[in-house]
Amino acid sequence: MSATRVAIVSGSNRGLGLAIVRGLCKDFKGDVYLCSRSEASGKEALKSLETEGLCPKYHQLDICDETSVLAFKEFLVKNYGGLDVLVNNAGFAYKSASTEPFGKQARDTVDINYYGTLKISNILLPIMKKGGRVVNVSSFVSLMSIKKCSEDLQSIFRSQTITEEELSSKMEEFITHAGAGDHVKHGWPDTSYGVSKIGVSVMTWIQARQMRMRGVDGVLINACCPGWVRTDMAGQKATKSPDEGAITPLYCALLPEGAKEPHGKFLSDKTIKEW
Repeated sequence: MSATRVAIVSGSNRGLGLAIVRGLCKDFKGDVYLCSRSEASGKEALKSLETEGLCPKYHQLDICDETSVLAFKEFLVKNYGGLDVLVNNAGFAYKSASTEPFGKQARDTVDINYYGTLKISNILLPIMKKGGRVVNVSSFVSLMSIKKCSEDLQSIFRSQTITEEELSSKMEEFITHAGAGDHVKHGWPDTSYGVSKIGVSVMTWIQARQMRMRGVDGVLINACCPGWVRTDMAGQKATKSPDEGAITPLYCALLPEGAKEPHGKFLSDKTIKEW
């Protein structure tokens, strides 16, 4: 087993994820794994970084496939004794022009962005090493979307005692109402991506609270907004380059040894934002 530190970035074969891997290769003292569902596209991205003189490693990872995540966990435990930095970047969004029924958009988007992130977190958080860093890439859309929720939903999502089970139940409630076409009537915003990222953000507070209760030494878990980044998902009109979008995720991933804060916070432009 190697004493080398290790960082992984999900969904990092392009765009923001690739930029985060680039930054970690430059500033993280250890091995950095570029991860993707498709091995072919992942290895192609790996070669692009190698032409820049960087030395990332590769491992296949599909956050929605439990077998894939468990295989990666076994690999990390066997070769590194655990995990030092986890960046949950993988995500999905339908294009605004999509003609898919809103109920299907809600199901697919929440399944990947919320349940996929929840799956990889529940499997990999138990192997985080002392002083580890966890970064859940959320979005400014989650801040906009929670303000469009009913007061009752806002109160639930801002609760200091909400549980994972309660949060998942609310995600399912949204999907049900989205399928029926009455989600707005029941206090939900008209955005499946926004609701899925509310889930990612609130999940972060729950994870941070659980980590403190378990007394895990020095692990910091935060959600962050990279900004509006020019990617396949956001389009080319966005205001930030992928490398500019990577600044805050990298800040969270590289918080100095011994840091106590931020923990369980939402950051944008390296600054804590009120949820």
